[in-house]
Amino acid sequence: MRMRTILPACVFLWVMLQRGSLQVVELPGSASNCCEGDILILLDSSGSVANYEFSRMLGFTAKLLRPFSLGHGHVRVGLLQVGTKPTLEFGLDVHSKQRSLQKALLAVTQLQGSTNTEAALRMARQLLADTRVPKVLLWLTDGVEMGDVDEPIAQLKAQGVSVLIVSSVHGDFQVLQRAVSPPEESHLYSVDIENIDIITENMREAIIKIIRAERLSAIDITSQSAVLQWRPVLSTLSGYYELWYNAIGSTRAGAKRILSRESSSVELTKLQPETTYSAFLRPESNKRLFNTLTVSFTTLPGVLSPTVVSVSDSGPRQTRVSWGPLQPALVQRYTVEYGAIPSGAVHTVTLQSHQNSTVLTDLEPGTEYLVTVGALYKNGKERAMSVKACTQEAPAAAALPALADLLLTSTTHNDVQVEWKARKEGLKGFWLNWQKRDGHDFTSTYLPPSSYSTRLTHFAPSSRVCVSPIYGSGRGEGICCTTEK
Repeated sequence: MRMRTILPACVFLWVMLQRGSLQVVELPGSASNCCEGDILILLDSSGSVANYEFSRMLGFTAKLLRPFSLGHGHVRVGLLQVGTKPTLEFGLDVHSKQRSLQKALLAVTQLQGSTNTEAALRMARQLLADTRVPKVLLWLTDGVEMGDVDEPIAQLKAQGVSVLIVSSVHGDFQVLQRAVSPPEESHLYSVDIENIDIITENMREAIIKIIRAERLSAIDITSQSAVLQWRPVLSTLSGYYELWYNAIGSTRAGAKRILSRESSSVELTKLQPETTYSAFLRPESNKRLFNTLTVSFTTLPGVLSPTVVSVSDSGPRQTRVSWGPLQPALVQRYTVEYGAIPSGAVHTVTLQSHQNSTVLTDLEPGTEYLVTVGALYKNGKERAMSVKACTQEAPAAAALPALADLLLTSTTHNDVQVEWKARKEGLKGFWLNWQKRDGHDFTSTYLPPSSYSTRLTHFAPSSRVCVSPIYGSGRGEGICCTTEK
């Protein structure tokens, strides 16, 4: 299923949204007093987001949330900014009136810095961990340099959080498609920032469907269990709840349970891993008629080997790699792939399902290797895990040739041309590292032996560049220079 992308056919007029001109008003609407749940806004506030984009995202957020009734028993709203370090602008319990929420949104200032989304998602998980109401994470991002978000997103979903995303059109679609909670067509939008307002109503309707007070939700999902929870409607009435559930597509009869009128949650156990279930809850009372509530959820995959990979007994020419747990009844075979970093040839060893270690031989001394252990399961599934291994240095030998010369030339305000000279005999390439734009972290890359120059863009002023020659037996002495701006 593809991400919904909204682009203007023509743009005749550019309208600059001035945050200071937004009026803080409390408007009743269809969302007033409709819902109970928590909405945490995850706002990309990094330096890759232009000031105008940031302002438009805030304006969209303010308009989106304006009709909701706020406070305990209604909707709680928090705002978490993504930067070099995540910053909680305000928590879920701060605002119980629209006027104070709207003013707080208008007062938000951009953090700049790098896009540390992983850390922000871990904080979001803590903020939403203890709530027993429906939970929504609304992620507003430009989709640039998001990092590895798959694991923290999966943890949030397993916690019962629905992930909704609005991205500008240059976002990484594949990452966002994996991250969003289904259905994708109503929970994921890629929109030109100029036209972000046109998705406001659709996004609000999607949120209302999730946090509407009369609903059934699935939380604490594992490979074999899940907890269903709902807003109690029979606590002051006579009656009971009738619950039934089954695996979608299964020909077996579903399970059925009767629950007391005081119930507001139930744990389902003995479920099958990686299986989609449908559950139905009907409140029964002779006092009034209630709708049947439904929810679908998918259990997590079971634990698959390898979950741990380690190296030991390393020497100049060999190392041992081990993994676990062993699952010979499920695994068809293991494969071990290894190659020198950054550009060594990849070698493969195939092993039987009852083996959990092997010794890799004929390695280069003093070299870092990437070792990947993969398991092919009898049902066709695959799982792999990687680790780095370093061989010991060989006995001391003659010093390798050093880099002959290094020259930095500024070409534009943020671009630098890097040129160098080196002895060609036995040369395998060059190792180049330089400071990122924020001036703290270093970025490294490998260049082939034919390269004697490169251009670095978006370069930090007064930053350091280092170039080292790489030979068959190791790395020669490099040269470092600092730009002057």
